[in-house]
Amino acid sequence: MTTYLPKDVQAGLDNARKKSLKKASKMRVEANGRSFRVLKFREDGFTLDVEDAPHLRGLVDLFDGGRHIYQCLIVASEEDGDLMHYDFKRSTAAADRAPLDFYRGENAPIALLSDQT
Repeated sequence: MTTYLPKDVQAGLDNARKKSLKKASKMRVEANGRSFRVLKFREDGFTLDVEDAPHLRGLVDLFDGGRHIYQCLIVASEEDGDLMHYDFKRSTAAADRAPLDFYRGENAPIALLSDQT
């Protein structure tokens, strides 16, 4: 038995694999006002389709659906066929509110109520 596949069959299989990865992933990267679908997400980086995304570099925002999860500094690490792998140089979790400048105790008052009527 041989493992050789004709080029058109191999291309069809590769396109089907990419299509299923795009369909399964809700994550996207935004850079320079453009949005790109993340095919694979790893702890140290992510993978994009090389046809859709240029060689990104610098500061990008990473979203899971509509939720902003990371602000990342990235660099393109390697091209693997039709996939481009990016590595995080820095990855900071995004927050929906500004950080406090001080420690807030568990039983700290939330507001000041006065006796004025």
